[in-house]
Amino acid sequence: MVQDPCGILCVLVTYLAVFYADYVVIRWVVLQTMVDSLWGTFNVVMFNTVIFLLMIAHIKAVLTDPGTIPLPQSRLDFSDIHSSDSGCDFVNWTVCARCETYRPPRAHHCRICQRCIRRMDHHCPWINNCVGERNQKYFIQFLIYVGALSAYAIVLVVTSWMTECTDCVQDIPLKQARIMHCVILLLESALFGMFVAAILIDQLQAILTDETTVEQVKQQGPFRPNKAKMALLSEVCGREHPLLWLLPCSAVPRKFDTPLIDHQV
Repeated sequence: MVQDPCGILCVLVTYLAVFYADYVVIRWVVLQTMVDSLWGTFNVVMFNTVIFLLMIAHIKAVLTDPGTIPLPQSRLDFSDIHSSDSGCDFVNWTVCARCETYRPPRAHHCRICQRCIRRMDHHCPWINNCVGERNQKYFIQFLIYVGALSAYAIVLVVTSWMTECTDCVQDIPLKQARIMHCVILLLESALFGMFVAAILIDQLQAILTDETTVEQVKQQGPFRPNKAKMALLSEVCGREHPLLWLLPCSAVPRKFDTPLIDHQV
């Protein structure tokens, strides 16, 4: 985990927002309007199931190595990078002046992580990690679950106010507290929902065009414009059935490139 104060703060804000949404839904929506209905139990179970999947995907996105290029254990001689007798296939490989190591095609240096990352898309403070070759799948799952949770919260709050409740407590201070928490949850859900929707669209576009965000900025791609869209999605999400792509328990499908070979001076 990167020791970045901004990233750590964003992670804490993420969990604070999720737990607050769970509190409002249970305390001020379900217990106030659905306490005697099976719909209350159903919504509590479903809402917390989405939270559980969200947390698993987020933890994996935070803790999974995005594809860090290992640093050499000894100094390298970069003079032979394009030499045919260098003993290693460095075709299309480049040298990172900051890491002082070789890096494969489409790897980029992250100034926050201070390392080169395979197929780095961007550094995301909300997971305090880079989005790269090995954790992009979990990052996309996290975005989907945040969007689903936001939409679910909005539907529950709006439905609770549209449905007349004859058994609800009519205490004025209690009703005012409920209104305040529900309004805050609506604003939070709307903001987070639109935010993750925009990022999710950008991520899917980057995958389908085979051009990461870094490559778009540097105008380096697309690299494989004729490759099938489902094949590009499978490289990130896995080769199992597309319905299983939403489960954050499957392994990362992408295979690493040829390992680096140290060259001593």
